[in-house]
Order: sequence, then structure tokens, then C-alpha cells
Amino acid sequence: MAEPPLLQLTGIGLTFGGPVLLESADLSVAAGQTIALVGRNGSGKSTLLKIAAGLVEADGGTRFVQPGATLRYLPQEPDFAGFPTVAAYVEAGLGPGDDAYAARYLVEQLGLDPQADPTTLSGGEARRAALARTLAPAPDILLLDEPTNHLDLPTIEWLEATLKASRSAIVLISHDRRFLSNLTRSTVWLDRGRTRQADVGFSGFEAWRDRVLEQEELERHKLDRKIAAEEDWIRHGVSGRRKRNMRRLAEVHAMRDRRRTERRAQGSVRLAAQEAETSSKIVIEAKDVSKAYDGRAIVDRFSIRVARGDRIGIVGPNGAGKTTLLGLLTGTLEPDAGTVRVAANVEMVTLEQRRDSLDPDWTLAEALTGGRGDQVVVGGEARHVVSYMGDFLFRPEQARTPVRVLSGGERARLMLARALAKPANLTVLDEPTNDLDLETLDVLEELLGGMDGTLILISHDRDFLDRIVDAVIVPEGDGRWREYAGGYSDMLTQRGADVTASKARKPDGPQKTARDEPVADRAARTRKLSFKEKHALETLPATIAALEARIASIQQAMADPGLYARDRARFDRLTAEAAKAQSDLAAAEEQWLALEMLREEIEG
Repeated sequence: MAEPPLLQLTGIGLTFGGPVLLESADLSVAAGQTIALVGRNGSGKSTLLKIAAGLVEADGGTRFVQPGATLRYLPQEPDFAGFPTVAAYVEAGLGPGDDAYAARYLVEQLGLDPQADPTTLSGGEARRAALARTLAPAPDILLLDEPTNHLDLPTIEWLEATLKASRSAIVLISHDRRFLSNLTRSTVWLDRGRTRQADVGFSGFEAWRDRVLEQEELERHKLDRKIAAEEDWIRHGVSGRRKRNMRRLAEVHAMRDRRRTERRAQGSVRLAAQEAETSSKIVIEAKDVSKAYDGRAIVDRFSIRVARGDRIGIVGPNGAGKTTLLGLLTGTLEPDAGTVRVAANVEMVTLEQRRDSLDPDWTLAEALTGGRGDQVVVGGEARHVVSYMGDFLFRPEQARTPVRVLSGGERARLMLARALAKPANLTVLDEPTNDLDLETLDVLEELLGGMDGTLILISHDRDFLDRIVDAVIVPEGDGRWREYAGGYSDMLTQRGADVTASKARKPDGPQKTARDEPVADRAARTRKLSFKEKHALETLPATIAALEARIASIQQAMADPGLYARDRARFDRLTAEAAKAQSDLAAAEEQWLALEMLREEIEG
């Protein structure tokens, strides 16, 4: 017999004096289950999670929590009022039988000062403090609303490992695809006020959702055809059998009402970047650029050449200097030493993380038009602001809505709308995925992937980086930065996943000195290439060239269409030689690459 769920929501309904937010939402959480709660921005995910946590009372439906089960909720915006220190805030989340050591341990693990005033914390520090408070009691049920917001990559990976090892049942809301895919085994989709549950993790959710929507569209098409057939009967086929006719007419009216009142799936954001004239071949060239603050090197002798069409991601822990490096490369920040040359014909558009350029007293229309009339110039053409708002899923009645009352997701879409209306051949994005729902992320990725211009972005979203960038810049410590080819996963393969993992333990903790460095690490840093390694590094390029020539010669011989019929033995011999040469070539290339990376690491 199956055990009863730890938490059960049934038939939850809720309105806020306007359209129905939740109509008939269900949520069932069993022991040890990890569930992704997904849906569009504004669909009611956070509200449903608050109802599950007992913080919001629904208009209808039932909430059941198994007696004795403990529950903790992580809000998007923690409330630090009344807590003098971080330690006091975190320990206040403990229950009567909980161990205070767990709270102190998590505060230390997350690199927080236990005596700091929580009201002075940065966004990332506030999120880590809230996580420590939520995780310390090790509850039976964890309800986590956007737990990765404002976290850097090392901390996200630390959190992922911690949740994997947890015995708690977990319900997750997140825009981070990789995080959801790695953790969840079940998905609840909140759509048009109702929930559907699939016994697949987030990795299989999108294919399942698309099948559901396709089936809905098929049913809608069938209904339209049936309505058309009945309307034809009304016009031409009414007979004298009044009772049957009245019933059939009532059925037609019911189908029309159903079709009219049906809540269809919300459309997709329509994003289109306005591209300026083609930039120079070399967009940015930085040579030995350095920048320091209060004697601490943030960037030390960094050089890079950014070519037209490059897509570069900048990653690293919070406080490593990502925004400083971005400012140096784009010419908005003067270096202490070195030179940065930005091509003369570069037209740059910037999407900043903090959204400081948004005046909270602006209306949505004023934010898009600059307060000048009701037209937006997009791609050289004037469009009515309400029409342009619709491309970003804003309703016409929101035109006069003040910016200060918009949700985080709506502000993110507004920033995109403002940025993408400007012509640009260099796009600079600082955390563009914050607060965007997954569908809007899909469209943004498609847009950026199809752009002809150059892209530089800062992001903590691993999946987004893998899909978009072709190079990643990572801090190596003491102001040194290094560029790696490929996306985030490629960088980990080249750099070693253990490096990132070791930084996750104290994301913003003090930097270790050489005295603190493990002996094995110092030995690796100070070692030299052996004679055998040097010899291999020098001779491998010739070996690779010889193997490539041998493969080309074999392929040319095998291109003879009559060889197989004329000399089967020679054909088989050449096939075997080709396979061996390909295997030898792959091994030689892999050996050369490993030695070359070792040489670069030793030489700094």
C-alpha cells in the first residue's frame, strides 16, 4: 500500500480581484520526491508555493500536511527585519529539536560573516543567508522559489550537490534548466490556472508539454469543425421536430460558449534585434590590461582580441571582477595600465543586471518611448507602443502601469524590449536570464544564436552558456583571467571540474595565500616539462601531419569504384589501415593537446 503524501493540495482556486489566477490546481509531494514546478511568468507558481507553505490562504480547495512533517520555504525576497546579525536570522529558522551547529556550519560553508548586519548584504549574500536558514533544519519538505537567483556558479554547483544528498522532499521553481534537469524526477506544469503532473524530470518536460499543446490544438480544430457543421445545419437543416431541434440548438450555443471562454496557452515573446551596419573585423583589442582597487588586483595584464561575430561568456564567483572586466573591454572603464581599442564603427547596446536605468515612476509606455509620444522606432520604422508591447506579452491595459509594480519577469522583458529596439553590432548582456521564464529564454537563445553581430555576456546559467557562447573567460586568481574555447562544459573539461568545486565551499571567503596552498598544488604549479614530454611536444606535429597524409592517400586509393570487385583483399587491407591511422591520429592529437595545455599552464 502506497504511503500517503507528505503534502497535498487539491482543487486550489484563487483570484486577486481580477482574472482567475488559480482555477483548479493540485500538488502532491511524497517523501524523497524532487519536483520541478514550472510555468510562464505570472502563471501563479510562487503563489501556489506560498499556499503550499501555508503563507497564503486559497479561495477554494484543500491543503493537507501529514501530521509531524516539517516544512521550510525559501522566498524570492527574504525578510531580515528584526534580526541584528546573519547568525540570528539563520538560527531563527531552526525548530526546537534542531542542532544549532548545522546553522553555523552552513553559514561558514556559504562564506558569510555570522556577525554581519543582514540588511547590508548584497543580493548574492542575502540569497545564501536565506538558503542557510532554509536548509539548516533538514526538514521533511523543502519549498524553494528561485534558489539560484543571484548565486554565482560555484555556489549553484554547491547547492546542487547539497540538494542531491538531501533526504528532504523538494519542490523547485527555477529558470535554470541545468539545475532543474540535474535534480528533478517529476514535473508539475501550472498552465492557465490548472496543473498537470508528469512522472518525468525537467529534462523530459518540454517534449511532453509540446505533445500536450499539440493535442489541445487538434481538439480545438475538431471543435471548430463541429461548430461549423452545426451552424450549417442551423441555416439549412432545421426540421419540424421542435424538441430535438431545440436540444441541438442548445448544444451549438454551449459549444460556442466553450470556444469563446476557453483559456488558450499564452503566446511566445516575439524578439527581433535591430542590427546596425557591419562592424570592423576586429571589434575589441585589449593588450596587457590591468585594474586594481584598494591594492587588490582585479584584472592583471589581460589580453584578448574580439573578432566580429564572436560570442564570449564571462563567468566566475561573485566579487571576482566580472563586471569590471566587462567595463574594461567595452571602454566604459579606464584601465590602470595597458590599452583597449574599440573599433570606431561599433554600435553597442547594453542590458545591465541591476536595471538602474528604469525609473520606477515611469509608466510602461514611457519606459519604451522615453516619454515622447506613443511611438517606438524599431529598425528605422515607427510602431505604436501598444503594438510593440504585445511582442513582449504585455497587455494593452498595462501601458499606463508604473514600472514599480511590475514583477521581476515583467521588468526583465521590459529591459529586453528597450535594448532590442536599438540598432547594434555589439550586444553586451549582464545576467540576461534573471527572472525570465523558460519559454522566453528559448526565444532569447534563438535570437542571440541567429545574430550576425558580436556578443559579450556575463551569466551564471550553465545551460544558457553552453547554447550561446563559443568562448568563456574565467578568473584564475590574483587578477589573472584566462580564455577557454567552447561553452561552460567545454571549459570545465579543459580546466578540470575539481577547480570550480573547490571554490564553491567559500564563494566570497578570503583568498588563500601561497602558504595556505596544498603541497601537491604548489608542486603542480612549479613543475617543468620532462625531456620525454618536450620531445613529444616537438615531434607530435610532424607525426600528426604524416598520419593525415597517410589517411588522405588511403582514401584516394579507396575512391576507385572498381577496387572492391577487382581486389577484395587489398580493399579489406586498406580499410583496416585507414581505421588504424584514424585511431593513431586521434591519440596523437589528444596527446599533443594535453601537453600543449600543460605547457601553457606551467608558463602561465
